[in-house]
Amino acid sequence: QVQLVESGGGQVQVGGSLRLSCLASGRTFSDYAAAWFRQPPGKEREHVAVISGSGGATVYAESVKGRFTISRDTAKNTVYLQMSSLKPEDTGTYYCAAGENIATFPEPYDFWGQGTQVTVSS
Repeated sequence: QVQLVESGGGQVQVGGSLRLSCLASGRTFSDYAAAWFRQPPGKEREHVAVISGSGGATVYAESVKGRFTISRDTAKNTVYLQMSSLKPEDTGTYYCAAGENIATFPEPYDFWGQGTQVTVSS
């Protein structure tokens, strides 16, 4: 079992930045790929970014490429999502997930955090 706790969400103006953190506990976190998904209001959950267990591979959604960066600190059992140049369409609940393999859809991920809200206002 892996427990995930997100933090760092909040309200920010267009063009601003936020850094989300996902702290893991339980089994060895570096054994798992880790991902960020988000769920905009009234919409389905969508992939944002994913990073391999080693940190050597990343995949981003087209909508966030060049603006968001996913990283992980194995020693701290933490995955980060640095978000910059934020837009209103980035608004949503952001979830951290962990799974055995990299995937850009939610079904393969076995473990999920409770989510943290990000609101981008104009």
